[in-house]
Amino acid sequence: MPTGRSTEISTFKGQDRALRADRIGVAGLLLSVLAASAPLMVVAGVMPTTYAVMGIVGQPLLFVILGVVLALFSVGYAEMSRHVHNAGAFYAYIARGLGGTAGAGASFVALVAYSTLQVGIFGIFGFEVSGLFATYLDTELAWWIPALAAVAVVGALGWLKIDLNAKVLGVLLIIEVALVVVFDIAAVADPAKEGLSLHAFNPDTLAGAGLGTALCFCIAAFTGFEQAPVYAEETSRPQLVVSRVMFLAIGFVAFFYTLSSWALTVAAGPSGIVPAAQKQSAGLLFFLTESRLGGAFTDLLHILFVTGMFAALLSFHNVVARYAFAMGREGLLPAVFSRTNRSSGAPGTGSLLQTTVSLVLVLAFALTDDKPVGDPTAAVLRLFTWMGNVGALGVILLMAAASLAVIVFFTRRGAARVQAWRLVCSGLSGLALLVIAFYTVKDFDVLVGAGPGSALSWALPAVIGAALAIGLVYGLVLRTVKPETHARIGLGNEAFQLERAATAPPVGKTASA
Repeated sequence: MPTGRSTEISTFKGQDRALRADRIGVAGLLLSVLAASAPLMVVAGVMPTTYAVMGIVGQPLLFVILGVVLALFSVGYAEMSRHVHNAGAFYAYIARGLGGTAGAGASFVALVAYSTLQVGIFGIFGFEVSGLFATYLDTELAWWIPALAAVAVVGALGWLKIDLNAKVLGVLLIIEVALVVVFDIAAVADPAKEGLSLHAFNPDTLAGAGLGTALCFCIAAFTGFEQAPVYAEETSRPQLVVSRVMFLAIGFVAFFYTLSSWALTVAAGPSGIVPAAQKQSAGLLFFLTESRLGGAFTDLLHILFVTGMFAALLSFHNVVARYAFAMGREGLLPAVFSRTNRSSGAPGTGSLLQTTVSLVLVLAFALTDDKPVGDPTAAVLRLFTWMGNVGALGVILLMAAASLAVIVFFTRRGAARVQAWRLVCSGLSGLALLVIAFYTVKDFDVLVGAGPGSALSWALPAVIGAALAIGLVYGLVLRTVKPETHARIGLGNEAFQLERAATAPPVGKTASA
């Protein structure tokens, strides 16, 4: 079992392929996972889109409901993190509960899901930076130029140690959260003509055909909290740190998003929020701050909107790099990906992989963009929307599968009675997540802005299906051809410990004996 001492974690591949322990604590890990949720991007982008497209006034109530669902999910997920410490988090848990083949399938889904989530943000990041250049420097700049620059900078930071990244993420996160809180206070102090109405919490506001799609948008806003176990091997006390961070993240995100989405309805009025969102689109937050807090505050908010997205890019990059590391260590990817930087202990090869994937995809969208500068079609309506929703679908399915894995894991070990309430929580959250996944696939044409009958409505979800199929087939092949590798899926560092114990001389005998 891990101890509280500061040591380097070994792997069955050796010390040069290990993530260093005791590199990040509760505060650093909390800031890292919260940065992935990009609070300002959600408030300025996701919330207005949900109000405008879905026409659901009760968005604050949705965040409350989803906060409860994800808190239930975290009960079992956090308990699992106390027993399994692996940078492969989702797929490691699924492998330990449902078997190595299922774990192999989940590993490819996780790699694709988090990779597409990050790549999608490069699109909206590039578009917003282009807009800042046009507004403040009177310079036309194609969206893909700042996007490619961000790919390079994020790749460089990803090569460095997690300590530096946590500091960068933390500073950016604290500033953007503070600015949104200032807006929330200003909205409450200066409400629309309907006053401090709580109408947005009325269950009747959730009626309508857009509810399923609104659920998809809102749950995507929570993405990030589930990344805490990815860093388990880099903490000194993973049994305590990881679970503590997950519950802190869920509680903060649920409260913050509920408060901020309600503040938008107060500022615009419950009867005016949908029309205002439809008219202002992603400019809704900035429109509402202009009259209450002035132009200087709104300009600062625009800048922090960009830095918040950059923080999310860093966070997702770190997660993808660690999934690649874990998969390389266990034979699901070439062994070269299991190597870490000797100087920093970061998963350098995995970082290079994600940088390369990002570069290729951003270039692909840039080369097919025939719209004039300032047109958001390629950067936002395609890259951000397509990739973001593909990634969100993958994460939802991983959470549902992990809920089942938690139940099976503890039941097979004879701990079902002791863990009964946690298993019930996992079962309830798993069912809720499957319902959300169903609506996500059903309404995918709406999510990506495609017309009825568009090939995108099945082609984009098929990306996750293909990743799952490839992973499952590969897992079956490993079980037949390399059973020892298949048996190690999900074990991570434990595989090395078991192997070392098996080859150690009997107690009382020396190695020479």
